[in-house]
Amino acid sequence: MDMLRVSHVSKSFGSHVVLDDLNFAVKEHTIYGFIGQNGAGKTTTMKMILGLLKIDQGEIEVNGQKVTYGQNKTNQFIGYLPDVPEFYGYMTPMEYLKLCGEISGMSSLDIQKKASELLELVGLKETHTRIQGFSRGMKQRLGIAQALLNSPRLLICDEPTSALDPVGRKEILDILLSIKNQTTVIFSTHILSDVERICDEIALLHHGKIAMEGKLEDLKKLQRSNGFEIECYNLQDADYLANQIAGSQRLSSTKLYYPQKTKEEMTQTMLFIVNHQMTIQKIEMCEPTLENVFMEVIEK
Repeated sequence: MDMLRVSHVSKSFGSHVVLDDLNFAVKEHTIYGFIGQNGAGKTTTMKMILGLLKIDQGEIEVNGQKVTYGQNKTNQFIGYLPDVPEFYGYMTPMEYLKLCGEISGMSSLDIQKKASELLELVGLKETHTRIQGFSRGMKQRLGIAQALLNSPRLLICDEPTSALDPVGRKEILDILLSIKNQTTVIFSTHILSDVERICDEIALLHHGKIAMEGKLEDLKKLQRSNGFEIECYNLQDADYLANQIAGSQRLSSTKLYYPQKTKEEMTQTMLFIVNHQMTIQKIEMCEPTLENVFMEVIEK
């Protein structure tokens, strides 16, 4: 089942076209990476899914129900984590979640039970200090707890790791992976390594359209070969190879990179090395990465 469906959606601000006939769907219980350059329209799309921004053309459905601008009926299915969540700094995490639960109409018993479970999930159950003293990572973790309080069918995370250090990013990514069986996640980001780590499928937004979509492994297979690397034992061998085998880039005094070369071309290079009785430390094919795929699309 598709938890989210975006069909032929267009959006302009004045003469500037942000989204142009945008189409994609997110299956239930997947982590969907929504990537693109800064200004590509990712946040605009998120706001339209939430009914906070009017659609010029097209339609968006959440859990099979149409999203309507200015009305929040479909938001009962959605949890939302913005890139910079805001809180009442004088509250503790439990006090804040209790307030959010009361606003959403949850019973006192449900609030206590759910808030305790979520604070344990995000590692804040034993934290009783005021939110105003929290680090950025702690605030992001509390933001996830708040977004999951109403047991949403769809969790939207808009750049949740963009300003975090490596430890904070790992904590957020681990949490998102742990809730995959409970909800569907849209993970909007420009940090491609995060997408590679946790996402089941991705969509690349470019010039207002989906330029590439699907499982990461399948998209990598479509990319042209990323070449190979050779590491020699000494500078003389590296220089000789660079002169005899054209197309190299120097990564270090003894390491050469041959971009966009095929496996057959690497085999020919290996035969050259054997025939000339050269000894090398390493030769390996470079596997395509999401960054390679990303750059190949946006440079077209």
